[in-house]
Amino acid sequence: MARLTSDAPFLHPETEITASRLGAFVEIGRGSRVAFSTLGDYSYCDRYADIANAEIGKFANIAAFVRIGPTDHPMQRASLHHFLYRSSDYWDDAETDDAFFAHRRSRLARIGHDTWIGHNAVIRPEVTVGHGAVVASSAVVTKDVAPYQIVAGIPARPIRDRFPPDIAERLMTLAWWDWDHATLRARLDDFRSLSIEAFLERHARA
Repeated sequence: MARLTSDAPFLHPETEITASRLGAFVEIGRGSRVAFSTLGDYSYCDRYADIANAEIGKFANIAAFVRIGPTDHPMQRASLHHFLYRSSDYWDDAETDDAFFAHRRSRLARIGHDTWIGHNAVIRPEVTVGHGAVVASSAVVTKDVAPYQIVAGIPARPIRDRFPPDIAERLMTLAWWDWDHATLRARLDDFRSLSIEAFLERHARA
């Protein structure tokens, strides 16, 4: 029997899910934390990923120890510390700074379909990683990544394109990530065996 289903996400032990929406066939690795985020169908994260304030597309491949949407401290104020906005933790008569938390949640990181975020990478708030892009291990992404581009380094910089621009454009037009579960199964052998050009030739006409 298949381990992943459309009925409910597969949550490994010690996960924390807060105010988030998880699509069909989603898997969340051991010890991972997902807050105020959405993960599209078939996306997964490996162990101890930390995802906050993010919109993640379908078929995203998120490796262990990835951080998406790390929250900022208030650098423009006199102090960076929690007592400024988690104030009720420190005083009975103080309230949390709800406006500060609302601003944090508004600064979304966006991850496209069929992306690969490598081990220990960091995707900053308000950054978009385009469809089909690859982020190398331990990269720190501070600027948008174009579709089907591969980036690496601190800060992350383009290394090369995953496919030529015309192939990338045809893949985005095909939008295979919107195929239903039965169609994916029917075309599984083509995904495995055909070159990208042959795959596009066959299925762009389908």
